[in-house]
Amino acid sequence: MIKLNIPDQNFQVIKINSKTYIFDFLRKKKLILTPEEWVRQNLVSHLVNDLKYPKGLIKTESSLKYNNLKKRSDIIILDRAMRNFMVIECKSFKLKLNNSNLNQAAIYNKIYKSRYLMLSNGLKHIICEYNWLNESYAFLDSIPEYK
Repeated sequence: MIKLNIPDQNFQVIKINSKTYIFDFLRKKKLILTPEEWVRQNLVSHLVNDLKYPKGLIKTESSLKYNNLKKRSDIIILDRAMRNFMVIECKSFKLKLNNSNLNQAAIYNKIYKSRYLMLSNGLKHIICEYNWLNESYAFLDSIPEYK
């Protein structure tokens, strides 16, 4: 896999019968290594190891319902009061981020009602803080400190 715009992380990557797997340290299981999974695993590892986000408050691939459709969000981070703190939508590093991707993440956030929203393809990160009073997003330069 390629180098992302995230500090280098260490992973257990193994090949079994021509398929490559990465060990997900949160769920403690092997997952097929896709470009999107590479981004997700790097982001989660960076949040926990470098930015000191508590791993027990990070959920990956959570199910949600939107207009009777079943969807799955990539990463949800809870605050210490168990409220949604940040929603992160991961895309393959092969894809360019666009408004459609950002709208998808914003729709998920309407359900989760998180303070922060992040969209990443591992090369580019779009980070926003949502103001619920005036229903607007402010773009941030970096991932917020965990509180």
